[in-house]
Amino acid sequence: MNIVDTHQHLWDLGRFPYSWCAGIPALNRTFALADYLAAAEGAGIVKTLFVECDVDEPHTLDEARHIQNLADENPLIAGIVAGARPERADFSQNLAELLKLPKLRGIRRVLHIVPDEVSQSPLFAENVRLLAAHSLTFDLCVLARQLPIATALVEKCPDVTFVLDHCGVPDIKNQALDPWRDDIRRLSQLPNAACKISGIAAYGDGEKWTPADLRPFVDHVIECFGWDRVLFGTDWPVCNLGGNLRRWLEAALLLTGDAPESTRNRFFSQNAQRLYRL
Repeated sequence: MNIVDTHQHLWDLGRFPYSWCAGIPALNRTFALADYLAAAEGAGIVKTLFVECDVDEPHTLDEARHIQNLADENPLIAGIVAGARPERADFSQNLAELLKLPKLRGIRRVLHIVPDEVSQSPLFAENVRLLAAHSLTFDLCVLARQLPIATALVEKCPDVTFVLDHCGVPDIKNQALDPWRDDIRRLSQLPNAACKISGIAAYGDGEKWTPADLRPFVDHVIECFGWDRVLFGTDWPVCNLGGNLRRWLEAALLLTGDAPESTRNRFFSQNAQRLYRL
């Protein structure tokens, strides 16, 4: 099976600062493309989508340009979701610079590190609506408790395609299905929302998790969004917090194993190619 990894990170601590890594020793080092290739060897991954890594400001544009250079050298990187700040008045100018990157496919603003009201301002929604004219997606990076504010943003931008990262970061370790289940269902009712089932093993009990621990969360997301609005992603290297890339991929293959091959192909590759124009 050919797989598109819709959530790949790369960061070079010698090139740009990533202060958030300092508090997570397992991630506080450089993760280069060569490291990813080694981790994914033999996994069947034929394309990746780089997703911004919350680089320290003011390096977001430089990070995206650096990844474009890497993508020019290695066509495995088929698209870029770049970091940006829709809460700022200069967003349109920043977007104009990002649009110069041939592989730009979307924008992300990590929302769980800022006050909840940031994404609810009129300016934030106004700027996100600019993405529609360029067929760019907006990746929603929120915690489970923030799913209602994510839904509110999606409602304000009906012409923009939103992709929820990591199933909304549920507390898998404690099997906290509620109110996550209801919040996921409400978001899924909006036709311009999709969901990445990406790297959720990192939210289990370290390396003790089993596929059975993940199943109720995966099954619910698929039930709510349907097979045409779910995508696979590794969230490498963050997925290493719950084992490694191959262990998470094997779990995802197992958890979707009862579906017909044509259906699984939508989840593992075709939806990504359509939604992110890969």
